[in-house]
Amino acid sequence: MIPSLPHGGTARHLGGRGIRRDAQSLLGMAPCQKLIFQAQGRFLPGRLSQLKTKAKFGPSPSGRARQWLCLRDRRPPVGAAAAPPAPQGSGWPSCSSGRRDGSTGRPGHRTPGLPVKAPMEMWTNSTERFYRIPEGKGPHSVGCTDLMTENAVEGSFLRLYYPARDATDTEEARWIPDREYYQGLSDFLNMYRIVGERLFHYYVGSVTCPAKSNAAFKPGEKYPLLIFSHGLGAFRTIYSAICIEMASQGFIVAAVEHRDESASATYYCKRRSVSESQEESTSNMEKEWIYYRKLKTGEEERCLRHKQVQQRAQECIKALNLILKISSGEEVTNVLHSDFDWNSLKDSVDTSRIAVMGHSFGGATVIESLSKEIRFRCGIALDVWMLPVGDDIYQNSVQQPLLFINSEKFQWADNILKIKKLISNDANKKMITIKGSVHQSFPDFTFVSGGIIARFFKLKGEIDPNEAIDISNHASLAFLQKHLSLKKDFDKWDSLVDGIGPNVIPGSNIDISPAEPE
Repeated sequence: MIPSLPHGGTARHLGGRGIRRDAQSLLGMAPCQKLIFQAQGRFLPGRLSQLKTKAKFGPSPSGRARQWLCLRDRRPPVGAAAAPPAPQGSGWPSCSSGRRDGSTGRPGHRTPGLPVKAPMEMWTNSTERFYRIPEGKGPHSVGCTDLMTENAVEGSFLRLYYPARDATDTEEARWIPDREYYQGLSDFLNMYRIVGERLFHYYVGSVTCPAKSNAAFKPGEKYPLLIFSHGLGAFRTIYSAICIEMASQGFIVAAVEHRDESASATYYCKRRSVSESQEESTSNMEKEWIYYRKLKTGEEERCLRHKQVQQRAQECIKALNLILKISSGEEVTNVLHSDFDWNSLKDSVDTSRIAVMGHSFGGATVIESLSKEIRFRCGIALDVWMLPVGDDIYQNSVQQPLLFINSEKFQWADNILKIKKLISNDANKKMITIKGSVHQSFPDFTFVSGGIIARFFKLKGEIDPNEAIDISNHASLAFLQKHLSLKKDFDKWDSLVDGIGPNVIPGSNIDISPAEPE
């Protein structure tokens, strides 16, 4: 999840007045007010209840887009700041939650992520039937499970994707597992929580990812290990299409959820006090939530992002150490208490074949991780955002092979110049661009959104999302085979790594030649 309109490494805003003006011109004042009442679950006054509007919570993409224009800029009524109770049967955890966000509470942000103007109404109430995250195309079934260590923010938190035994009685994992992630996304998108949470739950609450939750691990061989780092405003589950494909092809993938306040939301578990434990006999743990931190007034973004990317790299290394510890047979306590048998991972990881991968801010995390940890034999940076990368990195700090896979619409000259500076003349560092793709061609949102709205809000490019992700995955697999010395058939996609093939070009589409003097 990252910016569609980069400017100095940031995403531009939509002006509030412009949104309100567009909404009123499309719908008129009364329909706009009715939609606000509907989204907030409030009683409709008589004059509004009889009003018909094309922008209800129905299947019309254009209607939902208009509705969003209204919701995005309206002031909430008194008492609307609190999130609504979870709907009956929603499956939300019953443990209590705290908040630790450090944000100023002011609207607006200046950082990469899901485009600020992206609508929450882009999904239909039949999303799970008509729009689906693609399944893995490799020979292995895929399972996933969550792992959290320690009762403190310093612990590790990740989702593990892995080759699994075939099973028909195991349910698929929920795509967005907790309601607090809806709240975090709403904060990140500058939407009122009461509106954003309802819309997210209504339209994507039933979406699952095609991996079996806590399925039995498939033993019998040592698998290469891939650590994945998410982008700004994302979290561990949002890149499941990529992670599932890698797992289906025989990788163990650890998708880290970063706690540097760059995720929309994340949490750690802490023990309740004695009195609280007595009152809540079902559990002695509670979730302490950490939300995305906005830039403070006058704060220099590069300084903050560079500090965050240092923590992110350490979290990737910590995840690497954790998985290797489990593979060595050491006992690890998972505070989430899942049904997964962690002992089945003993001797499962090929310790000589380890790589790191990430998108946007996660791409910068890949670079920092490579510079700090030689056990990462290579890295893949998807549509990388170079602003957080420290100046020292360009002084031969990254010795390992590195593949940059860019979208056509996101990159800009200064970012490309930094990539080229890092690549220098190293033949093991490559850059390719997928034609017709956008920054959101890599996260899962591109698969669960309808065509018209998704293109309007830059969640889809001109290329089919499945083709774009296939190009990215195939190029990644070919690159990993070469530099991890895998005995697979991924070399059939070697040409993609050189930018040769349909809808892919070598290097960048961005012109970085100096301007001619007038």
